[in-house]
Amino acid sequence: MAHFGRDVRVEKKGIIDLVTQIDLEVERGFRAMVAERFPGHVVLGEEFSEAAQQHEAVSRYCWVFDPVDGTTNYAHGLPIFCSSLALEIDGAPAVAAVYDPTRRELFTAARGQGAWLNGSRLHVSSATALIDSLLCTGFPYSVQQNPGELIALFGEFISRSRAVRRLGSAALDLCYVAAGRLDGFYERHLQPWDIAAGALIVQEAGGRVSSIEGAAFRSRDGSVLASNGHIHGRMLETILELDARLRSRNRTQ
Repeated sequence: MAHFGRDVRVEKKGIIDLVTQIDLEVERGFRAMVAERFPGHVVLGEEFSEAAQQHEAVSRYCWVFDPVDGTTNYAHGLPIFCSSLALEIDGAPAVAAVYDPTRRELFTAARGQGAWLNGSRLHVSSATALIDSLLCTGFPYSVQQNPGELIALFGEFISRSRAVRRLGSAALDLCYVAAGRLDGFYERHLQPWDIAAGALIVQEAGGRVSSIEGAAFRSRDGSVLASNGHIHGRMLETILELDARLRSRNRTQ
């Protein structure tokens, strides 16, 4: 926050994929903390992920960390970003924390013990119909290469829901589902540090989380469909119906 809204050094990892010195500094500090407190643990973080991915198998304990989720927002002075952290034990998420420093909101969860926002218990919304639901999604950094399918699915949900938002932080999107601010969230082409923490928080708030095709959720599989549970089937149906239409169209071309 000391640097937010001020001159921040911004570099490009891709055409529209940014990294700031804050991303790097926060992750370095976190890695140093874990190395000191838990020397046998592994850190899988966004900015220095390659080495950790090679050594994940040597430890039961893996901290999955995004120092700034919503870097593009941060770099532009838009106050929608957070830090996201999950501890996985033997591949399963055990605890999670997502902190939004602009709103001073700390979302936490522990497996089997519920989810919390600044000490108050979280629970997902009660919406039962898509037309009464506020949804959210995100687009990958590769969106410019093949925007058609993403825009088509966005359009499907716009026509079937109350509204669809695109906030720019998958971790916060998931936390907002857990808090009942959103009724559902979907996105493809994600990394583990984007969704590991938020997925556990949704589940512990009484929601449902799967892959975007409906399979059991795994943070390494690269997609997520999260909801209050009531509308999960309708969201999944919308996604699969569009996928089938697109496959049929591609075969006939």
